[in-house]
Amino acid sequence: MENDLVAELAGITGSQRQALELTGVSRSTWHYRQHPRDRVADPIPQTERAYQSRISEPDREKITEHILSGWAGQNSVDHAFASAWDQGIMLGSRRTWWRIAAEIEDQMLRPKVPARKERTAPRNKPVLKATGPGQVWTWDISDLYSPWRGVVFKAYKITDIFSREIVGWRVEDREADHLAVEMFAQAIAMHGTPCIVHADNGAAMKSNLLRDFLKEQHGTELSHSRPYVSDDNPFSEAGFRTMKYRPGYPKVYADLDSARAYLGEYVPWYNQEHKHSGIALFSPSQVHDGSWREAWQTREHALQRYFEAHPERFRARPSTPTPAGTVGINLPNEKPQNKAA
Repeated sequence: MENDLVAELAGITGSQRQALELTGVSRSTWHYRQHPRDRVADPIPQTERAYQSRISEPDREKITEHILSGWAGQNSVDHAFASAWDQGIMLGSRRTWWRIAAEIEDQMLRPKVPARKERTAPRNKPVLKATGPGQVWTWDISDLYSPWRGVVFKAYKITDIFSREIVGWRVEDREADHLAVEMFAQAIAMHGTPCIVHADNGAAMKSNLLRDFLKEQHGTELSHSRPYVSDDNPFSEAGFRTMKYRPGYPKVYADLDSARAYLGEYVPWYNQEHKHSGIALFSPSQVHDGSWREAWQTREHALQRYFEAHPERFRARPSTPTPAGTVGINLPNEKPQNKAA
């Protein structure tokens, strides 16, 4: 059909070239249609044809021998190729060796690449319980950004999970276990030795130096979060979130001194003035030293006076919240026990 159209247009235009252009048929296609090649009874596929650059059969056999010898020694094709090259033997390109290796019928001889081992038995969920300050501390390190790409300052922080008070902190230009040990030494000298210190799985947190200092020298039990479990260290995470979402947080610090200066103002504010929602809107220092009870009495009297003045606004006399008497990480679902006033 197409050939007839080309012939008809050629007769009309008087030009076979124009006819081919109008029909979109190339000149070479038209030539082969007019002069077809004789069909070959048993055509040889391109991959099997003998051409000048093709690897000869003897060389293919030698390459195969080297590959199989390497596999027998649990070595890769690259290893076999490089070993032959080191002996002054060059039979083909590296890619050719890999291509020949893929064509070897018995692929069972290929060395087995060890599959990723199954993870060890799941680590037990850390369950920590505190009924007073000084029992369980948690700590972490967070990044403080600088104006320079790839440069961050490191904020270290120790939190008492019962009172939420920051009992130790420092800002450095790197993470280091000896800096953490110095921070804990200062915190212990000021607040006493905790029963348990909890942290995630960072290098500084699991260092031998810190373990020896806390466990061997002070008898403190160490606890760590489970790998890939983000909520096993909630008190440290929440503490840094409070800092970084506080209005006026710099986000970027010009230098290490400015980062230390900000933390130097933030920590006293957080401990003494911050009305923490997790401890009935008392400050961490009030819960830590027990002075929240006096503040609770003031709130209780004010609420009673308000209730008596406007009883129509209530269905029942509301209670004044108190900090929980038991605080912990991954505690069983139990009804919270509040402290008695």
